[in-house]
Amino acid sequence: MSVPQELNDRLLTGVTTLCRAWRVDRRDGTVLGFTDHDRDLAFEGVTYRAQSGMTARALSQTSGLAVDNSEAIGALSDAGISEADIEAGRYDGAALRIWLVDWSNPDLRVLQFQGSLGLITRRDGLFEAELRGLTEFLNQPQGQVYQRPCAAILGDARCRFDLSRAGYTTEQVVGRHEDGRRFWFDGVTDFEPRWFEHGRIKVHSGISAGLIGIVKNDRFEDGQRMIELWEPLRGEIATGDQLLIEAGCDRRAETCRAKFGNFLNYRGFPHIPGEDWLISYPVQGGANTGGSMNS
Repeated sequence: MSVPQELNDRLLTGVTTLCRAWRVDRRDGTVLGFTDHDRDLAFEGVTYRAQSGMTARALSQTSGLAVDNSEAIGALSDAGISEADIEAGRYDGAALRIWLVDWSNPDLRVLQFQGSLGLITRRDGLFEAELRGLTEFLNQPQGQVYQRPCAAILGDARCRFDLSRAGYTTEQVVGRHEDGRRFWFDGVTDFEPRWFEHGRIKVHSGISAGLIGIVKNDRFEDGQRMIELWEPLRGEIATGDQLLIEAGCDRRAETCRAKFGNFLNYRGFPHIPGEDWLISYPVQGGANTGGSMNS
């Protein structure tokens, strides 16, 4: 990291006008700023609030490829980081930057840490967040796996299927629902049963706007369409909230071809021989001609 010369000169004099500032960029586009100074700071278009109760433990950094790590601790509050937002997963994987700042002149600062938020725990009105450095991404699996199912995600850059096409999404208003996991809708009869299984529900309005759930079951029940998620949405769902329901893909070649007409972009290997073929051997009286075993 490069320390501004003026800040370095102040550090050499034993200056005590230093504090830390945290910038959190959530995946939903929300940007939050916090500082352990007793007054708000502002730089780079972000206000860093002093009333957040944020503090950090010692930061461990290395010059090699070891993962930089630290922890941040703060008070849960509606004005800062709320328990409801943590429970809803709004801070999962949020980008994080930490500066050492001269609060008497915020232009004198140095970036100490850049990474993301990891595991967040809550207890006694406080939260404790693991900070993961950029080298954490080197621990992620890379490359492609040769497998029968498609490795792409429906609608992503590899799949290239346009989910906005007619017949693949529907917008519905929440009526009868149960624990944010099971939903019943009237009149959704234009889609075949199980059309939305493996698909997604996106919340478009209400206090849980932006949350996403994965569909487990999609069937008709007592004249209504019942859609059940694998896990409850991690936020409060109210009657009248707007939902977007997307068609599901089970990643089979047959589904890609028949349901989406997108087989040219299929990212699996459906013709890989199975285990029975791999352990097979010639037998007397068999058709040992070197031809297809399926003939």
